[in-house]
Amino acid sequence: MIEPDHPDLSIGQQCKLLAIARSSYYYEPKGETEQNLDLMRQIDEQFLETPFFGVRQMTWHLRNDGQMVNEKRIRRLMRLMGLMPIYQKPNTSSPAKGHKTYPYLLRGLRVERPNQVWCSDITYLPMRRGFLYLVAIMDWHTRKVLSWRISNTLEADFCVDALNEA
Repeated sequence: MIEPDHPDLSIGQQCKLLAIARSSYYYEPKGETEQNLDLMRQIDEQFLETPFFGVRQMTWHLRNDGQMVNEKRIRRLMRLMGLMPIYQKPNTSSPAKGHKTYPYLLRGLRVERPNQVWCSDITYLPMRRGFLYLVAIMDWHTRKVLSWRISNTLEADFCVDALNEA
């Protein structure tokens, strides 16, 4: 947007018109230091061997190799490299102790016609900055989605709207 060889306007005047700092025009990114590039290479080699190492384990491993690093630096470099460790997620399918188990009311019921049984589910869609929540209502017989809604908050309004539309 800035023309360095403009006959009437200097670079400073052009920056002022665009409401940007003149220093941002001259800024050149420096990139990573040689030490950080070496650390990234070591992290990559270790991550190929042990893809379950997170930030803490990777920091511990590099410290054992004689590198003086902290977790914040390793976290930044692993995020920059796009490395996400593989780890066992919590098992949310098994009930916790003390939780009441409700009976399954559809056991033995034959679903033979449309609109006899509906089902619904809420899931979250991970986005770059937070989550979106999706609710879908489906007919069991035809397996068609009757309605769905997306919301950025987990309030009941969008679920009720989807149910009313279905």
